[in-house]
Amino acid sequence: MSSDPEIEPGPEIEPGTPRTQDIPRAWPFKKVFYGWAIVGTGFVASFGMVPMFGPVLGVFITSIEADLGWNRATIAFAFTLGSMTSSVSTFIFGRVLDRYGSRAIVTVAGAIIVLSMLGISFMQWPWQFWILFGLGRGSALGGIQIGVGIAIANWFIRRRPRAMAFHHSGLRAGQALVPLLILALIAAFGWREAWRFLALFTAITIVVPAWLYLRRRPEDLGLYPDGEKPAGDDEAPTSRFRRDVRDLSWTLKEARRTRAFWMIVLFVSVDRFALGAINLHMVANFEDKGLSAAQAVSILSLFAATAAITGPGWGLMLEKLHIRYSAMLISGLLLGAVGLLIIADSYVLGLAFGLAFGFAVGGSSLVPGLLWADYFGRGHLGEIRAFTAPFRLLSPVGPTLAGFIHDGTGSYTLAYMIFGSVFFIMLIAMAFAAPPRRKPEVAEAEAPTPADGATGPPP
Repeated sequence: MSSDPEIEPGPEIEPGTPRTQDIPRAWPFKKVFYGWAIVGTGFVASFGMVPMFGPVLGVFITSIEADLGWNRATIAFAFTLGSMTSSVSTFIFGRVLDRYGSRAIVTVAGAIIVLSMLGISFMQWPWQFWILFGLGRGSALGGIQIGVGIAIANWFIRRRPRAMAFHHSGLRAGQALVPLLILALIAAFGWREAWRFLALFTAITIVVPAWLYLRRRPEDLGLYPDGEKPAGDDEAPTSRFRRDVRDLSWTLKEARRTRAFWMIVLFVSVDRFALGAINLHMVANFEDKGLSAAQAVSILSLFAATAAITGPGWGLMLEKLHIRYSAMLISGLLLGAVGLLIIADSYVLGLAFGLAFGFAVGGSSLVPGLLWADYFGRGHLGEIRAFTAPFRLLSPVGPTLAGFIHDGTGSYTLAYMIFGSVFFIMLIAMAFAAPPRRKPEVAEAEAPTPADGATGPPP
């Protein structure tokens, strides 16, 4: 029985039959699989948390730099601190997400972001920005992004890549549209008022939908993942290139004994090192090369729009192609895009970079969550991601390192060469991440179980 106050208990029913009285009353589409309500909530929430990501903060860099006299390393350190905070948050809340779900954590994280943005609008000293933005970004990554990602992984197996693609399209669409809005707000009212507007925007798009719609697992509502019976052993992949859609769940102890686990740890520990830095400094980089603020922001918007548009296509492809080979392909595309970024010294080349980088990021956004879920299942996903969180503490250094390199050399070229090397390391890591084998009967014993009192489908 659900513990939500707006839900009334219903009579006993056959396992696998949806308990429609348990579905939140605010969800009007009763005949649509409720997992899409989880995806829709994640899509909307992505717009609300987008100010805590590099592309949007990057629009504020030159205004803050001019008004407060801070250098770029000082501004970028807040971004780094926020990413480190997210690793700590993930480590703390991983097991909580497995047991209780994402609803409360995402709601509270959204409220913290609202308060942090209001505080940023009044800041005067760097330490204030570091603390406030650090809390906000930590809540966005360690609370909302991880919480919604695990919720979607729990609600979908066969259609998991498609569902995650639609969720991440919200983030990229926000990165495409919100910077244009911020640019107009800064021009009309100033950068401080822009942060206050964003605080209201976040309250509407995160706090309210998360509390209304997020639920832990389909079994809690008497449903199957994807709205259909899970695949049996007879649906095991016939080729190493095809995705495995069986509901196999590994414990953390079992997963740690595999080489693939540690290769994935390496992959997800370094990808944000490069991607976060490129996103944060993108606008300032093109302004340094002589482009106007409007041109630089338009390249950012083109990148984000391309990622949003191509994301669903990547999702459909990832439903068929094994995530290992998809990750290798995307790493190669990122390597090519950063090479283009190094030589992009005109608006035309900048637009070409925006298209290439956006196409690659449209797929790369899906990879970390799918790697863990597709390799090791959903039964202990929060615990596994919590264990790996400390390994990502080095990753947030990338944006600050890029700022130091720019402040010392007057250019981002050396930083971009380092990031290209990171993408090559990611490709090699996946080449050695062969999927481990596990006996189906052991996997069945580890399958997720419904919450206390809930009647769900058999494992």
